[in-house]
Amino acid sequence: MFRLLLFIVLSLLVTPLYAAELPKVDEQKTFYAIGLSVARSLSVFNLTPAEVALVQQGIADSFNGKKIDAEFLAYNAKIQELARERRKIAGEKQVGAGKEFLEKAAKEKGAVKTTSGMVYNSLLEGTGTSPKATDVVKVNYRGTLVDGVEFDSSYKRGKALEFKLSNVISCWVEGVQMMKPGGKAKLVCPPNLAYGENGSGEMILPGATLAFEVELLEVMAPSPADKAAVPEPVKPAEPAKK
Repeated sequence: MFRLLLFIVLSLLVTPLYAAELPKVDEQKTFYAIGLSVARSLSVFNLTPAEVALVQQGIADSFNGKKIDAEFLAYNAKIQELARERRKIAGEKQVGAGKEFLEKAAKEKGAVKTTSGMVYNSLLEGTGTSPKATDVVKVNYRGTLVDGVEFDSSYKRGKALEFKLSNVISCWVEGVQMMKPGGKAKLVCPPNLAYGENGSGEMILPGATLAFEVELLEVMAPSPADKAAVPEPVKPAEPAKK
C-alpha cells in the first residue's frame, strides 16, 4: 500500500495541480501527510523535473513487474554519494547568507563577537555562578536557520534538556559558559562552531550558520564519574641528584 502511495505522490510531482483543495477529513490529511513525508525524504536530492521523471520511471517499472537489470540494484553507494553532493551544493548556496546573518547579528545592540567568531547577545541576565565545561546544565532552547525556519525546540517538546556541557557543539560550550542560571541569551554560531561541513539531519545543511535562543535553567555539578575522569595536574619532574 505504501509503495502505491509513493508512486502516486511522485506522479503528482511531475503533474502540476491547479486549484487543488487541501484535505479536510482526517483520512485525507493522513494521505496528504504521507506526501509531505515523501517529499521531505527526496528534498535532499533537490531534483529537477527531469530527474523526478526518472525516479517515477524506476518506481513504475518496479510496480509493473518489469525485469530490472541487476546493474541498477548495485547503485546504493551512488545514491548516497549523490545525496552528499546535492547537500553540499545546497549548503554552498547558503554560505553568503550565513556570513551576512552573522555580521548583522554582531551589530545588534548588546551583541559581542568573540574571538572564535560566535556572536553572543544576552537577552536576560541571570544570577549566580556560570557553568564550567565539565558541569551538567539544564536548558530550554529554540534553534533556527538564517531564514528563520525553526529546526528544533525544547519548548515545543515540553521538556528541558540536561547534558554535560562539553558534549555539545563548540558554540554552546563557549556561549553557555558566558551565562548564569536564570539567564537567557542568543547565540549565533558560524559553521565551524556548529555542525561544520557535514551538517546534521535533513534541515541543517553543510556549512550552515545557526541561531539559538538559550535559557539556562540550572547548573549541576559534574557526576562522580566525570570528576574521576579529570586527570590530576602533572607535577614537574624533580632534578636528578648528583
